Amino acid sequence: MAAKSTGITESIESKKKLNVLIVDDDPLNLKLHESIIKTIGGISQTAKNGEEAVIIHRAGGASFDLILMDKEMPERDGVSTTKKLREMKVTSMIVGVTSLADHEEERRAFMEAGLNHCLAKPLTKAKILPLISRLLDA
Repeated sequence: MAAKSTGITESIESKKKLNVLIVDDDPLNLKLHESIIKTIGGISQTAKNGEEAVIIHRAGGASFDLILMDKEMPERDGVSTTKKLREMKVTSMIVGVTSLADHEEERRAFMEAGLNHCLAKPLTKAKILPLISRLLDA
């Protein structure tokens, strides 16, 4: 596995910097997700809730390869944020990150909002690397 992840990291760095928006209201999750993205050679920006994520995109100039979206947040949750971003024609890969990934009904509602994938918390490098590899190969 280590050799594979090294290859993915090298391919990220050789192609371009992976630009990631991390949307989560938990400061520990923000730090963890930022650390994972930094480890694989990407750059990240954070939003403390869905409303901030929408504002970042409304302001223009924001272009992310990947958005890591928490499901349960104040002001605007992950489901409504994902729907809104898709209505705004945001084409970034949006990956839901939730402790509710094992609850089929909750997961389905999140996916139907416009997610590309849904992962269970805690997010790990091993969980996200296959998605990033697919994103870079696309």
